[in-house]
Amino acid sequence: MPDVSVRLAGIAERPVVERLWLMFRHDLSEFDGLLPHADGTFRSDRLHMAFSDPDWAPYLLTCGDSPAGFAFVRGLTAPARVLNSFFVVRGARRTGIGMHAVQEITARHPGPWEVAFQDANVSAVRFWRRVATAIAGDAWTEERRPVPGRPDVPPDAWISFDTPLPAK
Repeated sequence: MPDVSVRLAGIAERPVVERLWLMFRHDLSEFDGLLPHADGTFRSDRLHMAFSDPDWAPYLLTCGDSPAGFAFVRGLTAPARVLNSFFVVRGARRTGIGMHAVQEITARHPGPWEVAFQDANVSAVRFWRRVATAIAGDAWTEERRPVPGRPDVPPDAWISFDTPLPAK
């Protein structure tokens, strides 16, 4: 696997994460049918929450000196953490970076986790099932939940699993 780093993104990295966010939203537009705003940007409320809400954590993934993706965690103080947004740039996919990043991030916040994805995103379906199995073995579940405020789209798939607490 390439030289991968997973670190909390600070204000200095926010412009990089904002540019990665555009790529992420562009990728998702294939599945949610949402077009960019008139200025070429996409909905960015989650991006803003990741950098402003203390219950969120934005992570930047790098490969060497290059940005390779990001992950937003929400619910840091909730019963279950949610991997709210996760993105690896196309040039870094299928290299192990995504699996490494999720394992590292979930280990930093042990306990219950949830992640949502769309069934139409076949790559995401395979990836998240592999992640859940790598982290929790057979002890994970998958269910469908309606997308809030979007009765026009199919329900999201949600995978739930636990990461173990560190050994004492």
